[in-house]
Amino acid sequence: MSLPELCIRRPVMTTLLMAAFVIFGAFGYRSLPVSELPNVEFPTIQVQASLPGADPETMASSVATVLEGQFSTIPGIDSMTSTSATGTTRIVLQFALNRDIDAAAQDVVAAIAAAQRRLPATMPSPPTMRKVNPADFPVLFLVLSSPTLQLQTVNEYAETLLAQQISTISGVAQVLVFGSQKRAIRVQVNPSILAARGIGIDEVQKAVAQANSNLPTGQLSGPDKTLTVRATGQLFDQEAFLNQIVAVRNGAPVRLREIGTVVESVENDKVAAWYKSDRAMILAVYRQPGVNTIEVVEAVRGILPQFRESLPASVDLGILYDRSQSIKHSIHEVQFTLVLAACLVILVIFLFLRNLSATIIPSLALPISVAGTFGAMAAFGFSLDNLSLLALTLAVGYVVDDAIVMLENIVRHMEMGKKPMEAALVGSREIAFTIVSMTVSLVAVFIPVMFMGGLVGRLLHEFAVTISAAIIVSGIVSVTLTPMMCSRFLRAHHGKKHGALYRASEWFFDALLKLYDVSLKWCLSTKFLGLKFKSRWAPSNKFLVFLAFLLSVWATVHLFRVVPKDFLPLEDTGRISISTVGAQDASFEAMVGLQQRVAEILLKNPNIEGFMSSVGAGGPRASANSGTMFLRLKAMEEREIRNGRPVTAQQIVVDIRAAARAVAGLNIFPQVPPTIPLGSNSSRGAYQFTLQSLELEPLYEWSTRFEQAVRAARLPSGSPLFADVSSDLDISSPNIFVTIDRNKAATLGVSAESIQLALNLAYGSQQCSTIYTSNTQYQVICEVMKEYRNDRSALEKLYVRASSGQLVPLGAFSTMRSDVGPLTVNHSGQLPAVTISFNLPPGVSLGTAIDRLKAIEREIRLPATVSTALQGTAQAFEKSTQGLGVLLAMAILVVYIVLGILYESFIHPLTILSGLPSAAVGALVALMAFDTPLSLYAFVGVIMLVGIVKKNAIMMIDFALERMRGEGKTDPEQAIYEACLVRFRPIMMTTMAAFFGTLPIALAAGGGSEARIPLGLAVVGGLAVSQILTLFLTPVIFIYLDRLQHWRPFDRQETAPPPQPAPAPAE
Repeated sequence: MSLPELCIRRPVMTTLLMAAFVIFGAFGYRSLPVSELPNVEFPTIQVQASLPGADPETMASSVATVLEGQFSTIPGIDSMTSTSATGTTRIVLQFALNRDIDAAAQDVVAAIAAAQRRLPATMPSPPTMRKVNPADFPVLFLVLSSPTLQLQTVNEYAETLLAQQISTISGVAQVLVFGSQKRAIRVQVNPSILAARGIGIDEVQKAVAQANSNLPTGQLSGPDKTLTVRATGQLFDQEAFLNQIVAVRNGAPVRLREIGTVVESVENDKVAAWYKSDRAMILAVYRQPGVNTIEVVEAVRGILPQFRESLPASVDLGILYDRSQSIKHSIHEVQFTLVLAACLVILVIFLFLRNLSATIIPSLALPISVAGTFGAMAAFGFSLDNLSLLALTLAVGYVVDDAIVMLENIVRHMEMGKKPMEAALVGSREIAFTIVSMTVSLVAVFIPVMFMGGLVGRLLHEFAVTISAAIIVSGIVSVTLTPMMCSRFLRAHHGKKHGALYRASEWFFDALLKLYDVSLKWCLSTKFLGLKFKSRWAPSNKFLVFLAFLLSVWATVHLFRVVPKDFLPLEDTGRISISTVGAQDASFEAMVGLQQRVAEILLKNPNIEGFMSSVGAGGPRASANSGTMFLRLKAMEEREIRNGRPVTAQQIVVDIRAAARAVAGLNIFPQVPPTIPLGSNSSRGAYQFTLQSLELEPLYEWSTRFEQAVRAARLPSGSPLFADVSSDLDISSPNIFVTIDRNKAATLGVSAESIQLALNLAYGSQQCSTIYTSNTQYQVICEVMKEYRNDRSALEKLYVRASSGQLVPLGAFSTMRSDVGPLTVNHSGQLPAVTISFNLPPGVSLGTAIDRLKAIEREIRLPATVSTALQGTAQAFEKSTQGLGVLLAMAILVVYIVLGILYESFIHPLTILSGLPSAAVGALVALMAFDTPLSLYAFVGVIMLVGIVKKNAIMMIDFALERMRGEGKTDPEQAIYEACLVRFRPIMMTTMAAFFGTLPIALAAGGGSEARIPLGLAVVGGLAVSQILTLFLTPVIFIYLDRLQHWRPFDRQETAPPPQPAPAPAE
């Protein structure tokens, strides 16, 4: 007894089985986390090392190179990059995707410990490491500001209270504070007074450290009680430090107030953040991988009202950006598309069947399949995101296909006079193998995607499994529930009078079938453009159709080569990021003024809801002449209207770029943040191109030439091909070189070490002590007064202690000259590197840009000693374009193998797959017609077409083979001709259901539609063209391959006796 017959005879079992799908699916849906995209976690570790006052070259040679050499022994590192700036080095290690991040972190800690003894002894603390995910973006930006309170006080609320409280919430990974203004005490001395008093700056540093002590003092224990001994070793405020005795000269104590001052300040006074134009603390909340983004944001927002109550009335707490809002909007848009597609599919079924009960039967496959898929998603640990919902939306048009085919075959038997029960038994038995073939072969398309590695595999794995689960569940429904319901709810309509609408639609379908009949006869005719030849292999109309097939193969190859290619479409999620860069000699104060001028421009833009900006070295910024801005845009319906539509984020980027040209002395690089940020290092543009060499001079020379060529690149229209071109080759930073006359220094008893130590103490903002409180610690920083840090001539007033104990002026044994040096030193894979970053103007694809970069490399004749490589998103795109062709070939191969196994034939799978070129042509033409590049999502649509298009051929060929085997029809032409006419209605129904199920995706609007549209266009275009062509190509290919099969038998199976002469279909 077959499965359909078992289900027909046991309706209770079948009903309960379907109910189980729905119930478990409902429970699974409730447990699914909600996020924007599948969890794509890159095992990345960032190591930070600090040596205050050290120049970039010193940091690179004594810190970065040492650590990089040790890290190179760690297995599984994909890339290692470092950036060294004044006083800091940041090294980013990106591991292979299959590397366990916790195990990698242990290896990094061990490597840091091993390198510790080779690092400078003056480092205030060992290098620190933290696990980061460059593909993640903060889920919430909070703003804390006050018009009256000091920034140090506001920072206390931000860092010590709010950030720590948020960090304890389940699902929160970390909280970063932009513009941190943590309190610090700065001891600032006057070098002239120090010289007059005979006091060295090293004495001041030592005196402050000894005066502010927090050491254990022990206990007194007696026979009855124990007493803790405590001493007032710490200094807590400004006045206490000013009264501290630094030295004794001529029997009189010299207090700190006599040689300088003590000011209440912050640890890093060269960094600042603003909300719009007001100083503020910005808190960025990151979520842990795999957690529900919306739940995390709601949990954080839940504690804010309570925290506001504990704040002073003068402190404002607000929300700059809530990522859950864009996710909710995007998910809502996809859900709406899903419902709309379902309604259109059901409407298509009704228009074809014109019977309510007959429409309900296949339509039930839709909710059951979706519910069953939710259960599978929960079992596999997936999330409810744009890609998984997109997979369900695409599946809507296909999950009803199997049920439609089953229903149509049963109805056909009822129209032959059979009763519903008999028709269900016979029809389901007859069509079951066809449905199994369609289901298994459609799932087989996604098998290579499921097991694909790399970024593309990580991204598409969830999509492939989700849509496969929906297809499998729909296949189960079509061979269980559908025949059971047909046997009980379908009624024969012989002799029943129908309304005018029914008769009109019946007339339309009959006319369509007759038109197809006439066209098919012409295609299968033995004549060749009206001429008849006697030879079996003579030219005929079939040969013209076969030429059309060959033309589609050529067109597919050609279009794949010329179509613009892209990686992931940029989505308008209501945010824009801006990098700002000033001149290499720009001071912090100058950068603040320039950044504020940009803020004034942004405030005038009517499409911007709010923004934050930050200036100075810190976080992702290595140098003090840089800044960042983050913009939250207004909702789409609140933006300006241009050409009848709201402006997009890309158009706003163009507006900002044009308006900011008025700010002289500052370069700005605005961009729409990519869907998945890639790359181990932050840069000024979305795409990066790196040049490397062992020798610095040729590297600097050729990278400059390359950058100039990139800036000069033009489109055929004359407009720039690249936007926001910039380089991290910053080697023109003003320096003051102190040249030591070693002979004089040795004569005076001054060592090079003592000279550098004195300079570092004076100008390096060295931490000389720590103030400990109950809940935090504050630094005490020693330096010269501000007026002496702004004057070059003040260097000569600095005194250095000789070995004899005497103080010697710096000018006595050294000379000073102005020069230039690097602002940052960059390494990639332990080699010196220069990275050129860029954005793309609207309408320019990433594939076009990369092709031009490679052409520039050839045109300028880059020497072999300089190597090049793409980085970040551009690198991922290049790898994906190399792998996607293999992926498509593997998908076709897997489908061929599955079909060959099912049909026990080498030939018939080729016939079934013959419609693929026409589908590819339709997809690529549709993309080019709408000026849409072939992105990763569009390529997924092309892969889907492999599974969709072959359904039509399976229905034709399976029926033809059944006729040839079961009814003894020896003529393959007659068998395929009858198969085409009999299967015309289910083919049209399934194709139209798939077409209208995908059409809402192609016409999508709203949040995240930029990602869905390319996929929808590819599928809709492919379906439209392949539906027309395969109805004629498949029967012709079937006939030609059947002849080939009997001319040279490749098959073990004998499908029919040798062909006998039979009349061909009439012309």
